[in-house]
Amino acid sequence: MGECDREALAAAGNEKLFEEFVGRQKPFIIRCASAAAGRYITESDDEYSLALIAFSDAVRCYDLEKGDFKKYAGLVIRRRIIDFYRRESRRAPEYPVNPAVFGPEPDDQTGDRLVGNEIAEKLIQNEDSSIRYEIEAVASELRRFGFSFYDIAGSSPRSKKTKAACRTAVRYILQNPPLAEDIRRSRQLPVKIIQENTGLPRKLIERHRKYIIAAMLILSGDYPQLAEYVAYISDGEG
Repeated sequence: MGECDREALAAAGNEKLFEEFVGRQKPFIIRCASAAAGRYITESDDEYSLALIAFSDAVRCYDLEKGDFKKYAGLVIRRRIIDFYRRESRRAPEYPVNPAVFGPEPDDQTGDRLVGNEIAEKLIQNEDSSIRYEIEAVASELRRFGFSFYDIAGSSPRSKKTKAACRTAVRYILQNPPLAEDIRRSRQLPVKIIQENTGLPRKLIERHRKYIIAAMLILSGDYPQLAEYVAYISDGEG
């Protein structure tokens, strides 16, 4: 039994210990809420309130048969937030729910890790302020285009052939600064222009639209740490 497990058990029966324990675990609660939401969550977000309630419920329901407390609490938080998103999406179809939260967990066994998931996980796990700044800055840019880091996972290239194609598209944009600026201004990817000037299939460009936009934003901005995740585009290696 770990120290956190012991603290959770003690907190369940003592209000003072409970409040102290919850206070110490706020960073963990925020990380879990961010993982479930697919974006960075602050204490002012509804998701944080839901996560806090879920964590409190996890403390009160926890016993050693449930295993590691943090794994158990993280699962409770994730389920609570996903349930919230599902309810909201039924009531209001336009609610901007991240599709990734309804799908399976990221699969580390399927070749290349998906860039969107890996970057989002980096935000959750990493305390380094420089990369956190880069991630939050790019996330803000992505929101202007209507998607998040987690959304990139569905359009990330998985084979060498599609990676090479995406590299061609991104390089074409980067080599034409006026085009890159127009994309930023219009918040649209000019599929036809890219197709005509690169020879890439239209369907391929459309399928990987979010990935191409994200890579363009990262490589054309001042984001050296995030650029490492798409370094093959610059160095020519697939």
